[in-house]
Amino acid sequence: METGTGKTYCYIKTIFELNQKYGWSKFIIVVPSIAIREGVNQSLKGTAEHFAESYNKKARFFIYNSRQLHQLESFSSDSGINVMVINIQAFNAAGKDNRRIYEELDDFQSRRPIDVISANRPILILDEPQKMEGNKTLDALAKFNPLMVLRYSATHKTTHHKVHRLDALDAYNQKLVKKIAVRGISVRGLAGTTAYLYLESIEISKKAPVARVEMEVRQTSGPKRVIKRLKLGDNLFDLSNELEQYRGFVVSQIDANTDTVEFTNGHELQAGEATGDETEGTIRRIQIRETIRAHFEKEQVLHAQGIKVLSLFFIDEVAKYRDYEAEDDKGEYARIFEQEYQQIKDEYLSELALDNHAYRAYLEKITPDRTHNGYFSIDKKTKRLTDPSVKTRGEEAGQSDDVDAYDLILKDKEKLLSFEEDTRFIFSHSALREGWDNPNVFVMCMLKHSDNTISRRQEVGRGLRLCVNQHGDRQDNPATVHNINVLSVIASESYKDFVGNLQQEISNSLSARPSKADVDYFTGKVMTTDQGKVEVTADMARQIYRYLVKNDYTDDNDAITPAYHSAKAEGSLAPLPAELEPYREQILTLSTACSALPPCRI
Repeated sequence: METGTGKTYCYIKTIFELNQKYGWSKFIIVVPSIAIREGVNQSLKGTAEHFAESYNKKARFFIYNSRQLHQLESFSSDSGINVMVINIQAFNAAGKDNRRIYEELDDFQSRRPIDVISANRPILILDEPQKMEGNKTLDALAKFNPLMVLRYSATHKTTHHKVHRLDALDAYNQKLVKKIAVRGISVRGLAGTTAYLYLESIEISKKAPVARVEMEVRQTSGPKRVIKRLKLGDNLFDLSNELEQYRGFVVSQIDANTDTVEFTNGHELQAGEATGDETEGTIRRIQIRETIRAHFEKEQVLHAQGIKVLSLFFIDEVAKYRDYEAEDDKGEYARIFEQEYQQIKDEYLSELALDNHAYRAYLEKITPDRTHNGYFSIDKKTKRLTDPSVKTRGEEAGQSDDVDAYDLILKDKEKLLSFEEDTRFIFSHSALREGWDNPNVFVMCMLKHSDNTISRRQEVGRGLRLCVNQHGDRQDNPATVHNINVLSVIASESYKDFVGNLQQEISNSLSARPSKADVDYFTGKVMTTDQGKVEVTADMARQIYRYLVKNDYTDDNDAITPAYHSAKAEGSLAPLPAELEPYREQILTLSTACSALPPCRI
């Protein structure tokens, strides 16, 4: 099941179904980390009343603690539905406390907890089983003597007996997750010049399009980078107060269709592209600015609908956010954020409609220093934020040990969704993967080196859940779901590179799905209509195939093209041959199901 589609809900419902149909009542949910364990516990609490209404009973659940073994007694003796949540470190780590599960304990009537557990023949539910495939973990799981094992994940490494699939494409087509929009920030040098330029965006107006470009301007204190609105014929040499590096830069074309600006000296600038004498700090500043701007664009629309917008920054070290050597404890990114936030906030307030009183009041009351926060580990001795320590040996390789950070995130999850909480921008370590999802993350920024140690799919997955409003109502109306739920990703690489790598990762997970919309694919498929079931004949399949080819809806490899997705979304697909038109919806469903990837957009 794809990230954000409700795996936890699905397996909790499975527990109730198995109890109702077969009477099984002992279940153990095994998780790979503290974060997921706490998330599962919250889900069990949050859905208790919901499932009680459907099944007329409640499940008794608890987190395994070797110091509170009376709960294990109840797990064995109670006849109702009993669910134990346990993380693999509780039975798989080398610490003395964790080994208690295998020891004869005086405070447990000289019994071993593992023997009491195994005597129940529990059903094991593995959440993120790809994290539990080491030999040591598999041997330990066998000691639970399970009746069966159910595995739930978006990214299985080993495929066992698959009973259900809801992959990335299914999730997108069924409108169960957000759309993804990517803004790549790329760097291109200009031969023979150090002119700094960054094309932020192109604005469409009633007259000619206008380009928002950041450039340097000579001032009494030295050059300063400012945003200029450029129109056709503007001379950057004049606008920069005659900085020599801009000589010859006269705007010759602004193309809103391709998001490009051309100059008379032959240079061309693409939206999201920085050129000239830039540094990594410059690129990070641009990313932070674009994230804030994207946040305001979404917030201005969604605030009136009672939806709080959150933005998430991934960084690679705490020092860039919290610097305890500095007088105010602020790191480089925190300083840049507050500077850029204030500038963009002032700009938005100056352009905001006067009658938008509610949003204006909301925006004015939040100060730059109160609207961002960092979620990292907390050193228990110094009480300071710290990089999470990560085990590098044995079964827990790659498992984060930052319990405090995850507890803070999970406890504040619902509070973050309230307009009463000023925090809207969250800085967190790049190691944040499975275990924390907030449905109202609308903007995500990668302020780190792209080293591929964490997949783009895992990172993007943190923001795929459909959002909720102030009443907790999920915004999943099929007619508007993808108008509201769009996740913007501000990437530290070009749009093409980021999307290409993201889609390759998704493609690898769709290996079992047909990707060629050829004659063989359509032949024999069964379509359900009001008049009954209709099988696609070879002649019909050839007609469908020719239709797709004729309209450039497939490429040279017979894969569905982005043009098909765009036309389908806009309702502008070419008409089918008359004899196929009665089956239009079924044929489009078949074609979409064959698609290799859900679309990303810039």
